[in-house]
Amino acid sequence: MFPKTIAWQDNKVLILDQRQLPAKEVYLECADAAAVTEAIKEMAIRGAPAIGIAAAMGLALGALGITETDYPSFYSELNKICDSLKGARPTAVNLCWALARMQGVCEANEAKPVEAIKGLLVAEALAVLEQDIAINKQIGANGATLVPARATILTHCNAGALATGGYGTALGVIRRAWEDKKGIQVIATETRPLLQGARLTCWELRQEGIPVTLIADHMAGTLMRQGEIDLCIVGADRIAGNGDVANKIGTYTLAILAREHEIPFYVAAPLSTFDLTIKTGEEIPIEERDPSEVTTLGGRSTAPEGVAVRNPAFDVTPHRYISAIVTEDGIIRPPFEETLVRFRGADGR
Repeated sequence: MFPKTIAWQDNKVLILDQRQLPAKEVYLECADAAAVTEAIKEMAIRGAPAIGIAAAMGLALGALGITETDYPSFYSELNKICDSLKGARPTAVNLCWALARMQGVCEANEAKPVEAIKGLLVAEALAVLEQDIAINKQIGANGATLVPARATILTHCNAGALATGGYGTALGVIRRAWEDKKGIQVIATETRPLLQGARLTCWELRQEGIPVTLIADHMAGTLMRQGEIDLCIVGADRIAGNGDVANKIGTYTLAILAREHEIPFYVAAPLSTFDLTIKTGEEIPIEERDPSEVTTLGGRSTAPEGVAVRNPAFDVTPHRYISAIVTEDGIIRPPFEETLVRFRGADGR
């Protein structure tokens, strides 16, 4: 059974603190929107779909704390909470998508009493969670058709239950292939600098008995050259209108290596991760994180004090390196600029 990443309980948001995995399974208890915002910002919860769910729940939680009883004042305060949540992390489009969905519920029910609107916002946040799990399972079913029997699959970062409401996107495909008894095995990159592959992906797969081998990020090319990898599958944090994909830093490198070695490179993501308002990946904002994530490990310094550091959390993989994108509505294949047209507006954007 996949781990519970996030839950709503007694008008609080419970978040599995991924910073402490795999050593400890600790849940943060967030009593207000500010605590949820901090959990997103500090990566206690991460992964585009999971961030979207957390944002929806954070906004619902914030709504419960608003004391204004007239709609204009209530909506004004709600928008302030929205703005705070939007600033937590800039790259994952699911965050803004979820907040826009919640605002839409509020606007559609303007004539109702504020207390009723608060209840509707809580219900909508819970619906976002449940729908995400169902979507991920459909992504898994669609993507498993791309996985041959006894395949060795390379994945990068964590796009599993921990990055979603449950089941996962890229790991959802892997889960379904395992459930279908295809006899697969997984190669997981460690994913520097925060080691999401080592700490999270390996932990998830071992929980379910799916064979996984951990490698350092720079080993992937050699394994590809030696014929030890049959396909690659990763998640996404934002997908542009031409099929360019923003995902964890290092994805671009793996996609180039896969092309060089004629290995299929797949992306698995829900439609909520598509941002068809932007034409190419060049328009995707890339989050630059704290240098200490690169210069320290486990609280110990690993670099000279004062050294210059670059720490982009994501990179953009041009669509030409992507074999297909797996969604809940099916598998999208090149040419993406043409095939993505029919998905325009599917998620309300």
